[in-house]
Amino acid sequence: MKLLAAMYVADYTTRKAALMDSVKHGFLPMLGVMLLVGGLLLFEPDFGAFAVIAAIAIGILWLGGINIRIFVVLIVMLVIGFVVLIWSSPYRLQRIIGYMDPWADPYGKGYQLSHALMAFGRGEWFGVGLGASVEKLMYLPEAHTDFLLAVIAEELGFVGVAVVVGLFAWLIVRCFTIAKEAIQNERYFSALLAQGIAVWLGVQGLINMGVNMGLLPTKGLTLPLMSFGGSGILVNCVTMAVLLRIDWENRRIVRGIPV
Repeated sequence: MKLLAAMYVADYTTRKAALMDSVKHGFLPMLGVMLLVGGLLLFEPDFGAFAVIAAIAIGILWLGGINIRIFVVLIVMLVIGFVVLIWSSPYRLQRIIGYMDPWADPYGKGYQLSHALMAFGRGEWFGVGLGASVEKLMYLPEAHTDFLLAVIAEELGFVGVAVVVGLFAWLIVRCFTIAKEAIQNERYFSALLAQGIAVWLGVQGLINMGVNMGLLPTKGLTLPLMSFGGSGILVNCVTMAVLLRIDWENRRIVRGIPV
């Protein structure tokens, strides 16, 4: 759904570019579709995926030139909506409470975060060695998906985490570079899609890393391209293929070869 959302919003923004200043004809139709998608995700419930998709949609709209007033109203609505969703759901509220002081209840609400922080502490600068993590041995829940970065920190230390963060930063910069080249070639859908992919990988990666480090409340989001998974890693690879296709088309256009 994240990839489809990026493709849909990029296509919609390109087709409706002349109407993006209109609330009725430019903004509301897309808002209706995204609310439907968001409602289905929250019904699962999957608040994390909804937050990422909302970020993708907002990012593409902003980069696509949406009216600033509509954008500000949208941000305010989303903030209010997220607060209501958290406040009205006991388990989400408990996650916020546990995040604020995980050591207050290390065997309950703060269990995941406290063990993640212990993994970071054990890793120090260079880690305990590849494969030598103790926390992944049934201590740290979801060590192969949501809390993979904590295991990397324990085994490879600060240096390993810095390399992972640096690779994600490089990938996102490349996404925006490819998007800029597509704009120069007047391929606006491809540009917005590449930017949407950058927002997706950046926001989801940032949330996952923030959760692992205790900077954000615990949320069930994987680390793109790295966490264990079947359909998830498959879609990540398809997304990279789409990005490479955009870059391939850019290079052919520059050389004067039709695509």
